[in-house]
Amino acid sequence: MKLNLQGISDKAQWEAKGYHLPEYDVEKMRAATKEKPFWIHFGAGNLFRAFHANVVQNMLNRGDLDRGLVVAEGFDYEIIEKMYVPHDNLGIVATLKSDGTVDKAVVASVAEALPLDSANEAAFKRLTEIFENDSLQMATFTITEKGYSLVNGRGEQMPDITADFAAGPEKPVSYMGKVASLLYARYKAGEKPLAMVSTDNCSHNGDKLYAAIIAFAKAWAENGKAEEGFVSYVDSDKVSFTWSMIDKITPRPDASVEAILREDGVEELEPVITSRNTYVAPFVNAEETEYLVIEDDFPNGRPDLTKGGLMFTDRETVDKVEKMKVTTCLNPLHTCLAVYGCLLGYTKISDEMKDPELVKMVETIGYVEGLPVVVNPGILDPKEFIDTVLKVRVPNPFMPDTPQRIATDTSQKLAIRFGETIKAYIEAPDKDVQNLKLIPLVFAGWLRYLMAVDDEGRAFEPSSDPLLTTVQPYVADLKLEPDQDVEAAVSEVLKMKNIFGVDLYEAGLADLVISYLKELTAGTGAVRATLKKYVK
Repeated sequence: MKLNLQGISDKAQWEAKGYHLPEYDVEKMRAATKEKPFWIHFGAGNLFRAFHANVVQNMLNRGDLDRGLVVAEGFDYEIIEKMYVPHDNLGIVATLKSDGTVDKAVVASVAEALPLDSANEAAFKRLTEIFENDSLQMATFTITEKGYSLVNGRGEQMPDITADFAAGPEKPVSYMGKVASLLYARYKAGEKPLAMVSTDNCSHNGDKLYAAIIAFAKAWAENGKAEEGFVSYVDSDKVSFTWSMIDKITPRPDASVEAILREDGVEELEPVITSRNTYVAPFVNAEETEYLVIEDDFPNGRPDLTKGGLMFTDRETVDKVEKMKVTTCLNPLHTCLAVYGCLLGYTKISDEMKDPELVKMVETIGYVEGLPVVVNPGILDPKEFIDTVLKVRVPNPFMPDTPQRIATDTSQKLAIRFGETIKAYIEAPDKDVQNLKLIPLVFAGWLRYLMAVDDEGRAFEPSSDPLLTTVQPYVADLKLEPDQDVEAAVSEVLKMKNIFGVDLYEAGLADLVISYLKELTAGTGAVRATLKKYVK
């Protein structure tokens, strides 16, 4: 059983093993897509394959669409070369359900897969043709938040951006430069309308995309490398930069899933680690639950993608959904489990949901401390969202997600995931910030985590974090022993609004965090003892 067009032509063999195959004429779909592309996506990674491509696959199967989509990869061209091309753009999506079953589908909705490489003349010419086509309605993105940035971590403009600003749209090398070049081609072809849709998991994602593109348009116009009208075009109602909220967990392709597919007889499943250290495989594994809420602003129209489960609304509602998820209903609970999971030696998030103290902790943070101040967006119910997170998604034993992965960049997450709730309590006349008991325990747990020693006294490697070298020195002298001057060690950290969203002294929560940290560092086993004491 080979994953290519010839291989899946033996339908009986695949279907006997429980695989859902394309229920449409793939070659006919690809021909129609190439003639009149309507959707191009930037970022050929796991989230795209498990979500966007799968949505289109399901709609093609039902006859709701007659065309697929085009994917372009601008960060790691080897993904196209080593994974898409050998498998004729096919992929297997293994949906890991909480009841223990695995839904296996061969997804063939990608009509074209191209490197977003201006040095590859044939590929870039084809991408330009796609952007010049009247039929193109939307360009979506999953390139991570840093993909839109024109500056480095120190706020300095990156060299490739500076070079692209000066050189113009002919052969840019930066990701955003290449996208801006393609949009400039669409402008020159007649100022044709288009929706630019970031579906990356970051707040106000459309604004980040807009800021990058308008910066290129202005630089090129000022340098005489592009027409002045390009700036007006980017700023006009012909081009939208919509906001969206996306939510679907797609961990790295897991060996246990690979074993299932091998047992079925699927060949050539070996993952590839590219020269840019990207881990890709012919399959993706993902959870069943998924949400994509998009601001409904499509200047060139769009198909009825609600038939694929996507939700369309106004910008204000997208913002409310994003805040609901990020500040209350999912992300804070994940961060809590990540920090304490690492301290307690867990290696799977799902296993933590068998731990009575951790379950009670996230339930309290979600339902008791967060829910009273969350704004209901209307399109999704916050309580039902938390219910799904805590009863279906996180406990799913077949999702190979780890607290160590989620603990990445925690210093960048606390301000949004918990600081916004603290601010809401401070601002609400009928709320008392002193009633927050477990959010401060997460902060204390993170400071304890920075010691890089678990509850048994074993050293561990903290997940990557841009502020690790800044904050770890504050706890460097703390030991697992009682009666330490904890406040002297961490008082300056507790004032850092860039980390917590507030000065914890000004918010009146610093003393509680310090008290908790004293107990968490009292010796081996102190983390568990502290949880048992305060999580009731």
